[in-house]
Amino acid sequence: MTAAAAGTLGGALQETAGRLKAAGVGQARREARLLVALAAGVGPEVVIGWPERPFPDEAAMRLSSFVARRCVGEPFSRMTGMREFWSMPFRLGPDTLDPRPDTETLVEAVLEAVPDRRLPLRILDLGTGTGCIVLALLKEYPAAYGVGLDVAPGACVIAAQNAAALDIAPRAAFAVSDWATAVDGQFDVVVSNPPYIPDCDIAELDVAVRRHDPHRALAGGADGLSAYRSIVADLPRLLSPGGVAGFEVGAGQAKDVRELCRTAGLADLGAKCDLAGIERCILVQSTEKAG
Repeated sequence: MTAAAAGTLGGALQETAGRLKAAGVGQARREARLLVALAAGVGPEVVIGWPERPFPDEAAMRLSSFVARRCVGEPFSRMTGMREFWSMPFRLGPDTLDPRPDTETLVEAVLEAVPDRRLPLRILDLGTGTGCIVLALLKEYPAAYGVGLDVAPGACVIAAQNAAALDIAPRAAFAVSDWATAVDGQFDVVVSNPPYIPDCDIAELDVAVRRHDPHRALAGGADGLSAYRSIVADLPRLLSPGGVAGFEVGAGQAKDVRELCRTAGLADLGAKCDLAGIERCILVQSTEKAG
């Protein structure tokens, strides 16, 4: 970062946008605004509204580091350690997937399948990561209680911290488990965004994903379906009579995952598409009658 750029917010913004664009970073101007704001400790609106505001040397040094990291593919969310999901802030960690907007499709699908927000549901989230799915559902179902399981201890710590920060901790518990091996009992709703990328495709993922998301949160085995096989095999014991399960799935996987569920004796409730029109999640239901 040059001395001229370091002088004002506007100068820093201009130079940063140029560097990001040269590195092939999309939406370079927007990304530059976020990085300059982060380095200066101000909101992005300040960078827009007061470009003449001084940009001190120490902020320029921070910005130089941020730009270098962004130019080699590190996501902005990993720099801040935060990601917004379902209009709530979630802390990230090395053991957690960075939540994507597409995953909100799963939350929407559950809310449509179980429309009564007053129900005292028991919700289980397998591979909870940041806890974003189960905590979003607990926000919408104020009488519900949720359990999040993850094989990574660090993920469980982060999820519990997110629950506390969102004032949902009294209604949430997190534990280390290889899928559902650590739980007994039944749940009204079971959700999961498991790893579903075929192992041979990992190397082709965007650098922001393959270098900065945990590998075990991505790799789904030879065909991308290994986690689904493990989870679906447990659903008959996990779902209460009439209980609903929802999965996020990769592009083109909905048919195969639905067939796994059908073979396990679960009723197909259909698929829900994301904003791009891709079948992003499927819902199934226990065929045992409730009550």
